[in-house]
Amino acid sequence: MTHARWAILGAGAISGDFARALPESELGRLHAVGARDQSRAEEFAAAHGAPVVGTYDEILGRDDIDAVYIGTVHTTHTELVHQALAAGKAVLCEKPLGVSPAETDAAIHAAREAGLPLVEAFKYRFGPFADRLREIVGSGALGDLVEIESSLGFAAGSHTGRLFDPATAGGAILDVGCYPLSLVVGVAAWSGRDLSALAVQAVAGTIGETGVDVSAAASIDLGGATANIRTAIVHDLPRLTRIVGRDASLEIPNVWGSRTGSTEAATLIRTEGTREEIEVSTVQPMAAEADATIRALRNGRTEVPEVPWEETRTIARLLAAWRGSID
Repeated sequence: MTHARWAILGAGAISGDFARALPESELGRLHAVGARDQSRAEEFAAAHGAPVVGTYDEILGRDDIDAVYIGTVHTTHTELVHQALAAGKAVLCEKPLGVSPAETDAAIHAAREAGLPLVEAFKYRFGPFADRLREIVGSGALGDLVEIESSLGFAAGSHTGRLFDPATAGGAILDVGCYPLSLVVGVAAWSGRDLSALAVQAVAGTIGETGVDVSAAASIDLGGATANIRTAIVHDLPRLTRIVGRDASLEIPNVWGSRTGSTEAATLIRTEGTREEIEVSTVQPMAAEADATIRALRNGRTEVPEVPWEETRTIARLLAAWRGSID
């Protein structure tokens, strides 16, 4: 089987993680890297074995590239998405796909018009544990959904750079809070809820010295259930997620996994008192999301089931409401 040829746009840390993951994918291999800074692109290519180096335009203009991974700052995501789709490439774009709902909608419209895959890279959505989680929630094993609690936060080593820069849409909510929010949207979808009815009810947050949100919390109305989520880039938060239903609850110590390994364990606690330990095999999640993108390309699909566009749109809408409610 011929491997799909990937190009990475952006030579930062997350792009390096993706480059290191690709050798573990089944369907793709790294072929090219593009960056605004030629020297950074050359250094990145040398470190990761990419035979082709160039500017974004040069890379996207090539005929020997099947798919691109976009690992640049948030504010450049949709611009590069549009360029890549126009060039006939499948796209795996780091979260958030767009800084605003309007950007997100426009990118999805472009993918639909091009007939090409566009995937928002929530890596925890891919692999055996993600499949099992969807199965548990979708089967009704938890009973009627009551509550979700989820958080993700870390203490950044330096309060400079893109995370703390308003010009690059920095801040905790877009960079980290999108994870627990996206999980909430996923659980709502898997349990059969109307995503258009999801709404941010209450928020709290702190704006840092540079003008971006450095910590935040939100309560989300799921229609008969409530989700409480937290995020931060100035202090660590628990990685535990609890999905509570009337018949059982699911406790996941680390639903997010890592950049090298997917989640492997959770505990199903039934209200009648029994406990079931859930254990699954792990995969390289960034390789798994890359393969999902290539499968969609080869099967003529524009979406992947792990992150459907309806969920991507809902995530963008709720992120905007959350950010907009913090003074």
